Amino acid sequence: METPTHVALLRGINVGGRNPVDMRALVECFRDAGYGEARTHLQSGNVLFRAARGTDAKLEADLEHALQQRFGFAIPTLVRSRDEFAVTIAAAPDDHGSDRLRSEVFFVKAPLTVDAVLDQMPELRAGVDSIAPGPGAIYFSRVKALAGKTRITRLMAMPVFQQMTVRSWRTATRVRQLLDEELPGG
Repeated sequence: METPTHVALLRGINVGGRNPVDMRALVECFRDAGYGEARTHLQSGNVLFRAARGTDAKLEADLEHALQQRFGFAIPTLVRSRDEFAVTIAAAPDDHGSDRLRSEVFFVKAPLTVDAVLDQMPELRAGVDSIAPGPGAIYFSRVKALAGKTRITRLMAMPVFQQMTVRSWRTATRVRQLLDEELPGG
């Protein structure tokens, strides 16, 4: 039986020169933690790996501990199985990622819920911003031509944002494709 594939979405590494993490060292950290079939996508903390043990929450806790030990600072980590990630991508609004929009996925880390985020969502700009709830995520888009008028930065300034990580639609859909490809040694 094949071991399930997962993705770890690391928050806040290699952003604006802060929290630098080398991708080779990141893969080594996953291997040292017992996840031998790990690979990264981009420099923003997308790690694909196989794990036979544990729930997403258990994997997150184990990985956060290993990352803290290895890199010396906390790296909030969200884990999704291949199937969970696929469901999130498939549930996006039909126009999400269209050429006229700048689209992202805000992944929500449990125990925070999408509903709790939406309850706290600041007022966004009508005609510019749009949001939609999804499984474990919020889909956010803004009209490209009006992107400078977005109000999503209000959410990003709130404490609740520390329990989310953002991926562009392009990155999210590419990770989705990569999860279906064979991992090294798989």
